Amino acid sequence: MRTTLNIQNINCGGCLTTITNRLSEINHISNVFVDIESQTVSFEYNSSKDFEKAKHVLSMIGYPVTDTRNQ
Repeated sequence: MRTTLNIQNINCGGCLTTITNRLSEINHISNVFVDIESQTVSFEYNSSKDFEKAKHVLSMIGYPVTDTRNQ
């Protein structure tokens, strides 16, 4: 399955690299694409567990999903 999430705090190429590297480390997450201009992250995943883990990692590294409170 593929998803696209609106993400907070994406501002530069460093953000793009960090997000891509961290999501790519997660098992069953692949083909990560970050669009700085639209502040979105797209990726493929196998199960809802993988999807939730990816959202959790994004939040923990400072890039929460737009619908989530920015911590």
